[in-house]
Amino acid sequence: MDYPIYHLDFIGGRLLIAFIAVLHVLINHALAVGLIPLVTYLEHLGLKRGNENLDKLAYKIMFFAFLITTTVGAMTGVGIWLSTSLVNPASIGSLIRVFYVGWAIEWLVFVTEVVLIMTYFLTWKKSNDSVEAKKRHIRFGVGLSVASWLTMAIIVAILGFMMDTGNWTEHHSLLNGFTNPIYLPQLAFRTPLAVLMAGTVVLLLTQYFARKDAETRHFASRKIGGIMLAVIPATFAAAVWYYGRIPTLMIGNLQVAVATQDFQEWYNLLMKFVWGALIVTGIVSVLPFFKPNALPRWAYIVPVIGMMAFAGLFERLREFIRKPYVIGEYMYSNAIRVEDLPLLQRDGILTYAAYARVHEVTPENLLTAGEDVFMLTCSKCHTTNGINNVTEKFELMYGGEGEPLGEKGKAMGTYIQNMHNARYFMPPFPGNEKEIRALVAYIQHLQEKPGDVHPAQSEGVKIPISAVSENR
Repeated sequence: MDYPIYHLDFIGGRLLIAFIAVLHVLINHALAVGLIPLVTYLEHLGLKRGNENLDKLAYKIMFFAFLITTTVGAMTGVGIWLSTSLVNPASIGSLIRVFYVGWAIEWLVFVTEVVLIMTYFLTWKKSNDSVEAKKRHIRFGVGLSVASWLTMAIIVAILGFMMDTGNWTEHHSLLNGFTNPIYLPQLAFRTPLAVLMAGTVVLLLTQYFARKDAETRHFASRKIGGIMLAVIPATFAAAVWYYGRIPTLMIGNLQVAVATQDFQEWYNLLMKFVWGALIVTGIVSVLPFFKPNALPRWAYIVPVIGMMAFAGLFERLREFIRKPYVIGEYMYSNAIRVEDLPLLQRDGILTYAAYARVHEVTPENLLTAGEDVFMLTCSKCHTTNGINNVTEKFELMYGGEGEPLGEKGKAMGTYIQNMHNARYFMPPFPGNEKEIRALVAYIQHLQEKPGDVHPAQSEGVKIPISAVSENR
């Protein structure tokens, strides 16, 4: 409530963040956390066997990873900060206050990672001058692998905290934030998952970068495929541990998250296909009686796409199931703190909204107030004329697409007031009865005039959020 609302009505802020964040996670996991150790391992094998072709293969794979991570990976990393700060600055501000020292350490580790990846890649060819130089270069690769994993390890603590704050609500310390119940299980799951994602990429690139050298291609594929097969059981074991630590209400949301896209059967089939393709690719790569060209080169694209789809769906489900919270038990998905809810329901959210155009609902400003209430309470997840359209939700609730809402005001108001009981992934409405009536009137108006919305709130008298504690 201390910030103006930034709202992209055609896709919504949530989808904007999701697109940038998922792309960043895919690049980070597959090409940094998982791939760097595999490339370092191939370079080590090249030195150990005196195989220059294996070293050249590792260099080409590293060139691909370096190119993507330092361009798209870097831009999406910055994009996460920009998009989240625009869409939900209150939640980012809270996370920074809790993990200030942790994030400072993460930035130091990240800078170290950047220095190491530049050093590792740019000195590769020169390291071939001598055995000692090559050994030193490999140590840079090991250091880079550790730094990449540490970056993920710190961020995963924050992601786990957003799902389950544990006993932080009692002690409010950095240590309690880091030791949240989800942290270690999620880290244990993401680590082997990153190796599997990277393994599929390395196998694919090996088929093309070493297509004229069957011996090197077959040797590298066997080594990488063996690592992948060894890691699969660890991934499943960590997944079971992770699932067992997810709070009960979030488990209920898991089914809703899948059902909302109407692809339960498709999802199950996809998962079987992904892991089947992964295992088959690994087996074909490892077993010696398979010829180097037992699978066509294009077939190795399948597990890459499958693992990326799996990781993307995992991120989508993880984000959904923590609803109605953006930070578990502390802040709702609409950026309202749990402890502020009773006061806002008593006095109204407009009373304490810094950038609202009106601060009290009257017959004259009903639609203006309703629009401001929508922006403050609904726009984090819903749009007025785009994806997750709020009017379509009510139309489907009361008869189907195009169902007139003009005579449904009382029913809509009752639903909004009690929606968190019917759909526990929805936060309670953080306003009073007048604001509910204004919101209903605005939604009914939107059905008649779609797209009649003013996304940026820049007017109004600034009322600091400190007034909330003063009037508690």
